Amino acid sequence: MTSALPVSLLDVSVHLPGEPIGADYYTRLAETDDLRDSVMFKAPRFRHHVAPETTAVDMVEQAAAGLIARHGRDAVSGADVLITHTQLPDMPFYGAGGAMAHRLGMKPNWVIDLHNGGCAAFVLGLQLARTLLGTGNGTSALIAVVQNAAGQIFEQPTIRRRAQAAVPGDGAAIGLVTRSECSPILDVECRTYGEYAGDMTIAIDPPRKWWEAGPGEGCIGFTESKITKVLARGNRQVPEVSYAVCDRIGVQSKDIDLFVTNQPNRVFLRNWREALELPAERHVDTFDECGNLFAAGIPVNLDRAATDGRLKAGDLVLMAAFAHAGDFAGAAAVRWGGRN
Repeated sequence: MTSALPVSLLDVSVHLPGEPIGADYYTRLAETDDLRDSVMFKAPRFRHHVAPETTAVDMVEQAAAGLIARHGRDAVSGADVLITHTQLPDMPFYGAGGAMAHRLGMKPNWVIDLHNGGCAAFVLGLQLARTLLGTGNGTSALIAVVQNAAGQIFEQPTIRRRAQAAVPGDGAAIGLVTRSECSPILDVECRTYGEYAGDMTIAIDPPRKWWEAGPGEGCIGFTESKITKVLARGNRQVPEVSYAVCDRIGVQSKDIDLFVTNQPNRVFLRNWREALELPAERHVDTFDECGNLFAAGIPVNLDRAATDGRLKAGDLVLMAAFAHAGDFAGAAAVRWGGRN
């Protein structure tokens, strides 16, 4: 059975942990690094770090506060579907969806933890929620995304001195998706590039499997060659999925009212905006305040635009991102109905 009502992204709310941390937190400890001058690792002015004792479930509970304040507790606890993505799971053997559902007072019919979506996980969550709700499997869904690696992986004593450590920031966000005409999801495009799935690696010196005990701390295995490939893929994939959505909904990219992407670095942000022929004021980002937020980047920026008045009722919003070393990308268009 399908619903006559469209599926809408009704609202988002976010949580940024702790006080902002300035760039000098890293630069004063920086060591010689072959990748120090790479465009991938130009540090933001600030970012937020999760505290060591804070779990992904704690962050989602904090992020839910905005939805509860605006829509009531039942809108959260009564959702039929919970879709989650956690950058650094609190436990390696299972996802956080069950614990999040319990903490939010939910008894959902569906709990789904996503890993493959990476920085595009919010878009993948929209596609999944739209499919489930549109085919009668519930009336509302929550999409909860958590980036919690900055204050943990990138705070390790030897990793903190590397160029890559200065870029990530932590944050969490929840999107409320319902069957309504308020903020319809017009179209979603998700593409998997499985041939690139093995290109993101964990580097440990001396080498070992990530779960094996031993000396040396793990970080992302970047090389000049990998950076060149990731830049090329990201520059291509985000415009590709964006144009695919624009074509199907019958609009030109330059007519988008607000462009919302993930934010790995300033170079990607500029290149994506130029590829879609959009002025800077229509591409929202919080890179210099929050750094690379991974999967939380899209909903955090959407929330910022709505809060600051840059996003108004009736605006056409295009969200787009790519993940990892380019093994996944997605875009979604929403006709924003306003924040009530």
